[in-house]
Amino acid sequence: MFLSHFHTRGFTLLLAAFAVTFISCEKAVDIIPSNLDPVVVVEGTIENNQPPVVVLTRSLAFFEQLSAQDFANSFVRNANVFVSDGSRRVRLTEYRRQVGNANFYFYSLDSTNPAQLMIGRLNTSYKLEIEADGKLYTANTSIPDISRKVDSLWWQKAPGNKDSTLAVVFSRVTDPKGYGNYIRYFTSVNDSAFLPGSNSVFDDKFVDGTTYDIQVFRGFNRNVEFDPETFGFFKRGESVKVKMSNIDKATYDFWRTWEQNQSNVGNPFGVPVKVLSNLSAGATGIFAGYASQITSINIPK
Repeated sequence: MFLSHFHTRGFTLLLAAFAVTFISCEKAVDIIPSNLDPVVVVEGTIENNQPPVVVLTRSLAFFEQLSAQDFANSFVRNANVFVSDGSRRVRLTEYRRQVGNANFYFYSLDSTNPAQLMIGRLNTSYKLEIEADGKLYTANTSIPDISRKVDSLWWQKAPGNKDSTLAVVFSRVTDPKGYGNYIRYFTSVNDSAFLPGSNSVFDDKFVDGTTYDIQVFRGFNRNVEFDPETFGFFKRGESVKVKMSNIDKATYDFWRTWEQNQSNVGNPFGVPVKVLSNLSAGATGIFAGYASQITSINIPK
């Protein structure tokens, strides 16, 4: 029951994108890179009132043709994965889920063993330990307080667009006084998986201690082509949930640099950006803590 919240779509192809992104950004400044030895790629999360979830893959060669089987074989299986909160240390169990014709593997709590249960709590620090391929990889994160909050949501007709079925959603957000309140946001439509926006992380450099209004752009699956005419818009008749997560600086830095690097893919004038990971021992990726608040709005037809 603890895994009922878990949606594979937010992880599966994203990890494939990690593999390509990290290899490409490491060498983009120099000449065409030769194939590098695979590295462990981690996407781990722990969220308030949710169990930890960790996906492990190996990076893929950037300039080789890749098949669906290559992606399927990239999962790191049979690893020893632990999460601790300073007083308890629990071992995560490997799970397999069918996604179309492929298998998706991830690690989370053994819900049949009460002694191994750990649910994310606000204002708590966590350590991730991964034993794989004879190496130990670690990362630290925290779930902060829900200090930066959404006060309300509302919608309007999409401006400058002839399609009367399109709508934009706005949020009113309050940021507490004092710099360093970082957030990441996601949207869900009609109870689908939460997906991040194209620029999903924000600091409070320009909004510290204020209440401000901002448009919420629809989250999207980065592995599916999008229509530029409707990108970022919602549709009349949809039920929208906005999840705003307070995060620590390491999580902010990772997603900020990852999204900057993604936006440069295919851009000959893009400046390479080093993606900042919080993993040790040569692994890459992120172990992220999320202090999340979910707000909903129904857009009438």
